[in-house]
Order: sequence, then structure tokens, then C-alpha cells
Amino acid sequence: MRGLIVWLAASLATGAIGALATRNAREFYAGLVKPEWAPPGWLFGPVWTVLYLLMGVAAWLVWRRAGWAGAGVALSLFLAQLICNALWSWVFFAWRRGAWALADIVLLVVLIVATLVAFARVDRLAALLLVPYLAWVLFATALTDAVWRANPDQLSPR
Repeated sequence: MRGLIVWLAASLATGAIGALATRNAREFYAGLVKPEWAPPGWLFGPVWTVLYLLMGVAAWLVWRRAGWAGAGVALSLFLAQLICNALWSWVFFAWRRGAWALADIVLLVVLIVATLVAFARVDRLAALLLVPYLAWVLFATALTDAVWRANPDQLSPR
């Protein structure tokens, strides 16, 4: 049970670190030009909470089945994508760098795919639990690109 708590905590901590970057972003995000298909700002918190919980369970399943000795690469990829995930909020909301945010989220997609493949080799359910996360981040990649291109003055190096 302790392992599950640790992996959930790691995933939820990622969300908390990212949330720190967005604590003053409500007005900023509301003022950006967004595509018609952009979800309302209030939706992001609940969606991310569910995704972080799924991610934590997925990592726990892999860790429980193989441990660090048998799944070190898979779990290291998982941790790398958590770092990349938390960084995106800082780059986009706190530092307001659109091109860097897009580069970060593209790297995040690559890391999620690599993690998913590595998890699948250890535990199929763990890999399946990452599919909604991958889908959401692919959507977020398109949204990041669209918002950055529509708001070059607000999301560019100063």
C-alpha cells in the first residue's frame, strides 16, 4: 500500500508544482485568443486530477510487478515525463514562452509514448491507464500551438 501512496503522491505533486505556476494565470488565460474548440479554463483542474491519479496507479502497477530492478528504464521514463509535465505550466503560464512551451509539450508526448511502450512490456493495464493521458496531452499540444500562434505578443520572449 505504501508503494501506491508514493506513486500517487509523485504524480499529484507534479500537478501541484504545475499549479503553482498557474495560481495567477486565470486572467492571463482568459485574455488570450483561443480557438473555438478550446475547453473552458475550469475544466483543466478536474481532468488533470483524474489523469494524475491514473498515472500514479499505472506507475505503481509497474513498480509492484517488476520493481526498480526489472522496470528501472520504464519508471525512469515515467519520472522524466513528470518533470517535463510540471515544467510546461511554468514555461507557458509563468514565463509566457509559447515556442518553448510547444517544444516542451512535444517532448512530453515523446516521453509519454516511450513510457507507455515501456509500461506495456511490464504490465498491460498500466500502459492502458496512460492512454487517456496521452490523448489529453496530444489535444493540449494542438491547443498550445493554436494559442501561441494566436497570441504572439503575450507568449514571446521579451
